[in-house]
Amino acid sequence: MAKPIVIIGAGINGLVAAADLAARGKPVQVFERGPIPGGAVRTEELTLPGFRHDVAAMNLSMFAGSGFMAKHGEEMARHGMEFVPITHPFAQAMEPGDYLGVSTDLDETLATFGSEADKATWRALMEDFPERAGVVGGLLGTPMKRWPLAKFLWSKWRALGTAKSLEIARFLMSSPRSWLEETFEDPRLHTALSTWGMHLDFAPDIAGGAIFPYLEAMGGQAMGMVIGKGGADVATRALVKMIEAHGGTVTCNAEVSEILHRNGRAVGLVVNGEKVKASTILAGLAPKHLLRLIGWDSGDPRFDRGLEKFRHAPGTMMVHLALDAPVPWKADALGKFAYVHIGRSIDAASLTYAQAAAGYLPASPLLVVGQPTLFDPSRAPAGKHTLWVQVRMVPAEIKGDAKGEISETNWAHAKAAMAERALDLIEEQAPGFRNVIAAKTVVSPLDLEAENPNLVGGDQICGSHHLNQNFLYRPVRGFADRSTPIDGLQMIGAACWPGAGTGAASGFFAAQDIK
Repeated sequence: MAKPIVIIGAGINGLVAAADLAARGKPVQVFERGPIPGGAVRTEELTLPGFRHDVAAMNLSMFAGSGFMAKHGEEMARHGMEFVPITHPFAQAMEPGDYLGVSTDLDETLATFGSEADKATWRALMEDFPERAGVVGGLLGTPMKRWPLAKFLWSKWRALGTAKSLEIARFLMSSPRSWLEETFEDPRLHTALSTWGMHLDFAPDIAGGAIFPYLEAMGGQAMGMVIGKGGADVATRALVKMIEAHGGTVTCNAEVSEILHRNGRAVGLVVNGEKVKASTILAGLAPKHLLRLIGWDSGDPRFDRGLEKFRHAPGTMMVHLALDAPVPWKADALGKFAYVHIGRSIDAASLTYAQAAAGYLPASPLLVVGQPTLFDPSRAPAGKHTLWVQVRMVPAEIKGDAKGEISETNWAHAKAAMAERALDLIEEQAPGFRNVIAAKTVVSPLDLEAENPNLVGGDQICGSHHLNQNFLYRPVRGFADRSTPIDGLQMIGAACWPGAGTGAASGFFAAQDIK
């Protein structure tokens, strides 16, 4: 009998790799240290019975559009995969009562703009979107291997010509602020779109951060957004069913304490104290945990130093709320959007990032407010709602409070006060908001890491995506193809190219490499 392919970690990348391999008749075993599969893509009753909250990831648009779903979508549907389409993906709440929103109705989107010139620019960007998205999205979907990458770049250069290729290359290196200020004249648009960069650790002035604001803005306009029916875990539950339907196994409460290797070759691992033989291992681990499990020595000192020095983004705090009624937004239209970002200006976002990066609790954190039950009532009892609030950015280790109000530097004691600061920001945008809160659960960055060690310091994207740690440098130069110096051991997960998100491309790429 062939040795099974072993996958460490039942996050979205590990499950996608296992499902694809199992569907192709490969024997697979998945080991997950937590009590349930899913990693950051889980849904649990975190506040009151009947209120289902997405633990971390809520937006499944990348998963819906992934290569895996293109290949296996029909089977996933048979295993219960169901998406909820959303026509109003996001809005930015700025001064109370003022907002800018993007929906799939172009005229509705443009009605929130304050500049006729920007309306014309937006229309032009939408016309150009299919071509540019083909380049940018195609690059993100290309493995960082010599021949696939060379083939992709050559084909795009031939199709676009030198001038347009150089223009796109410049765009890929641009900061959110530089691209937005060159493109739009209204500061409200700069604020609304730059917020998306913060999802991937790109403050407004960090080079390479223009990609995500562009893709989310244009993609939201063109296609909207999707969430999972009943919760994001509908994806992970369907993946587990698919794996098991093809003979694979997913074992939870399975603590991997060592990856065994001999003479530069993977030979197995230790799970709950027992040795498991394996010659092919896919490790969905944050770099520091991979380094620890291989015994701090891969045989390549440069690789080991790269994993040790891998830099994580600032942390995130989550506030999960059970509500008796929808949020009473001052701008009524905000009640139509899946995401409401709260942040008054692009400069405020820049300051928030700087404060968090310096170790200070931000005076005015940026909030990502998710309203899933507006579109999927099955997540809460009749007439009730859940609210999903990301507090970005916050430090893993607190040196102080930028506002001078919170004296605690231990997250166990500081998180309640920091959560109240976040709720104050929502209350400004929605007077009377606290009156509809039935229950809340606050999850600090260190709580996130304790539950899922891959979220180091509460970093929900498993590593900064700055240019020196992206593309050919993710996670280490020479190993952006997910390989390691240990034959038979591959890395998967958000720390690998193409990085964070529910698209699970690194897991899907890894599965394709196994013939």
